[in-house]
Amino acid sequence: MTASFDLGRTRDTVQLRIPAALRIEPTRDEETEPRPAPPQQQSAGLGSGRDRYLDLLRALALGRVLLYHNFGWFWLPLVFPSMGVMFALAGALMARSLSRPALGVIRGRLRRLLPPMWLFGAVLIAFQILDGWGPQSEGHPTWWWSKLAFWILPLSTPPYAEELSGFQHVEASWAVQITVPLWYLRAYLWYVLLSPLLLRALRRFPVATLSGPLTMVIVMNAFFADQEFVYSRVWETANDFATFGACWILGMAHQEGLLKKIPQYVLPSVAPLIMVAGFWYLQTRPVDPTVATDIEAWPIAQALWSFGFVAVLLHASPSWARWPRPLERWNGLVGLLNARAVSVYLWHQVALVVAVPLIDPLWSVPFIYDNLQWLLASQWFTLLVAIPLLGLLVLAFGWVEDVAAKRPPRLFPYPRRRGRRRAAG
Repeated sequence: MTASFDLGRTRDTVQLRIPAALRIEPTRDEETEPRPAPPQQQSAGLGSGRDRYLDLLRALALGRVLLYHNFGWFWLPLVFPSMGVMFALAGALMARSLSRPALGVIRGRLRRLLPPMWLFGAVLIAFQILDGWGPQSEGHPTWWWSKLAFWILPLSTPPYAEELSGFQHVEASWAVQITVPLWYLRAYLWYVLLSPLLLRALRRFPVATLSGPLTMVIVMNAFFADQEFVYSRVWETANDFATFGACWILGMAHQEGLLKKIPQYVLPSVAPLIMVAGFWYLQTRPVDPTVATDIEAWPIAQALWSFGFVAVLLHASPSWARWPRPLERWNGLVGLLNARAVSVYLWHQVALVVAVPLIDPLWSVPFIYDNLQWLLASQWFTLLVAIPLLGLLVLAFGWVEDVAAKRPPRLFPYPRRRGRRRAAG
């Protein structure tokens, strides 16, 4: 085994031969403590250790998702396409991990993904049953029980109740609102399962592999969007896979160093054109006030826009081993969001839904009704109430991410600021 260490900008390397008896396989969890990149990737300019730039992008993506689900502003996915960014980052991590045997990597990814979802599902299913959901509610008891298997392995969207009796002050469709994030876990699972094949194809046929998902989403939605099977589980899964597949593969290409081999002027020139194509497609859709301006309602537009946006972000990637001084103050929040990314994503809709019935009783308080109606009606106030609720939910359930990653469970994984030392007494 030969270890190569890059010395600054020179091409000279020091070769160390480590006896087999002294080799120790690392056991760190690559989601929080990424392994050093292979020598060929280090030579391509991809350093080892945590990349703070990618951590920042993941934190921004989570924040944008929360804002979008609270306000519904159609322009937010244009300003920052969070889902494309999150899939690209996950693809980069997956490519890094696949320097080891693929079966072990897939098993590790499933171990980190599924337990948080199982806990989320157990809580959600229990509350739905309390609200009247059960085997008889859909008229097909056997099918109801069989669909619950998707809560164990989400190869398709896990089941939930479309309409419920409704808890007090809660809409009958509360389960539909809460389960919005589950499609991401389903798509993530399929990307993980297919990543060994995708990485092999990317190394042999990079252009065809990158363009394959874009071609797939265009063909599916341009020629088959009016077919009856569009609303089937298979179509839903394949369409989401195609929409963000290019972003996942782009992240893998970034990790492999393939983007560094492209002339520097190519990506900044081509990526904006792809984004323009996506935006043009969006503007040519039928006029419908409910969906026409929302890019997330049009897979082709979202796929093209997200791909171009992610390409620009990865091209500009500065690969921060340490935070730039102006961003050091955000290290704690960014670190916390990265350590609890799955929990924040799963539980943020619960916080937003629960915030509404907590605010409603305030309308009956005379002083508040007479003087602060504007505050109660503001979506900003809903967000203000939801954020502490989300913090409590992550505090209560986020520890399962540590258990899943075989780390000691922590209630509040807020990273300490480096360099601080107590003064001697």
